[in-house]
Amino acid sequence: MTDLRGKALASIAIVVCSMLLGALYTLAMGEDVNWDWQNYHEYNVWALLNGRYDIDAVPPGFQTYFNPIVYFPVYYLRHFLPSPYGLMIIGAIHGLNLALVCLFARLVLREAATVAAVAAAVVIAAFGPMTLSEVGTSFSDVLLALPVIGGFLLILVADRRPVVRYLLAGLLIGAAVGLKLTNVVYAIGAAAAVLAAARPLRATILLALGGIIGAALTGGEWCLITWRDTGNPIFPLFNAVFQSGEVAAVNLMDAQFMPHGVLDALAYPFYWLVGDHRGAEHPFRDARFAFVTVLFVLGVFARIARGAAILTRRDVQLVVMFGVSYLAWLGLFSIQRYAVVLELLCGPLIVLLLARLAAGAGPTWPAASPSPPNALMLTVGAAIALWSQPADWWRRPWSETYRPEIADELAQPATYFILGKPLAYIAPQLPSQSRFYQLADIGVPIVPGGIFDQRIRAGLKDPLPGGVRELHMRGEPDRSTLLDRYALTIDRSRPCVAIEGARPGTVLESCPLIERTSR
Repeated sequence: MTDLRGKALASIAIVVCSMLLGALYTLAMGEDVNWDWQNYHEYNVWALLNGRYDIDAVPPGFQTYFNPIVYFPVYYLRHFLPSPYGLMIIGAIHGLNLALVCLFARLVLREAATVAAVAAAVVIAAFGPMTLSEVGTSFSDVLLALPVIGGFLLILVADRRPVVRYLLAGLLIGAAVGLKLTNVVYAIGAAAAVLAAARPLRATILLALGGIIGAALTGGEWCLITWRDTGNPIFPLFNAVFQSGEVAAVNLMDAQFMPHGVLDALAYPFYWLVGDHRGAEHPFRDARFAFVTVLFVLGVFARIARGAAILTRRDVQLVVMFGVSYLAWLGLFSIQRYAVVLELLCGPLIVLLLARLAAGAGPTWPAASPSPPNALMLTVGAAIALWSQPADWWRRPWSETYRPEIADELAQPATYFILGKPLAYIAPQLPSQSRFYQLADIGVPIVPGGIFDQRIRAGLKDPLPGGVRELHMRGEPDRSTLLDRYALTIDRSRPCVAIEGARPGTVLESCPLIERTSR
């Protein structure tokens, strides 16, 4: 009984400490004002709550119809609790990933799960550059890592109660996919891993069934709404398949970070090692994927040299799960933020490979060294943590939280033409009867005669008290020619109005518009 009580208290302490670390890190870093929050995390939730999807014309552009459900928690916490407490709660929830990685490492390592080994895995996970950069922010990658890693863990321990665990694993991973489609890479990795299960056909069917239910629960309704509004359930993605008339019939993909050939792809972990930040817009440095690559190659050589396996079936499942997910991520996106799950799992995987390589070395491993090699694991963990440099997606000091003052000239509801991104976050700050029309998005340009074009023209025929204005970021290229389609131009006889931007040092400007023919 005493032993059980001690284990329970230890588990509670790990959870509390993980959450506390996430909250304190958020407090130390400041208020999140990342690009995606400015573009669509804030707007999409506000739009859904206020019926804006039938009024505005894609203010965030390409991302307008991304599932907003996952952003509701941070929206409510940010708006209904005083700063910094709302985002600190989100940071605490993000911190739960460390407790989950701790459990993951213990169950995967089994007999090799010494305190030092588990600690090394957690330290490696805690200092992931993308993980740290997302703690306490509106990004959903680190939040959805919780169900994905939970699903992965259930697959690895599914030998006992396999029906329940495979179904639940599918449900968790499917739910993550329904909330954010980029998590499909982990569904692919999970599907590959169950092929190494004791009964692969049963495992595959159960995992798929759970995945379908999970995705339908979290994303089904939104897909139906999007399909009704645009003719494409995942608008604007895969439009070559769904043929919505509101965007070109092509499969839109963000390919800016993808490798150029096989050799370039193989080199990615080593680019990140030296600070070459392909995979992200902002600089970061990361050694963990290079360590995984080197240890995997050493494991292959050890397997050949010994003529016998050094990994258990469960180990193989983890390696397959990780490797296939990574290859799917590399082939589909290569966007570093979408690899947060892999970044977190590098910790347990590195420690596992070190432990198995040490055990496989047998008599060649120094007799005086512990097995597993605790000192080596801690050294590797510390080196990776110290070398890591997180990306910076923009934050503000808590003493300067974003509360823009809106000038009197903008006090009346108006029609706003948005000539850049990310600007949609300012919409909730302006009079609620205003309308917002995006003209500058490359991925989803306004199609002549389409529903958004018709909405814009109908809005112009029903003027608002504040008139017609444009919105742009000061210092950005002039895009006023986009107004030509609607026979509008900037009224140079009246001044533009400045609004403080969310990112420190930025300014939004709104200039009045007039009909071109009236000049």
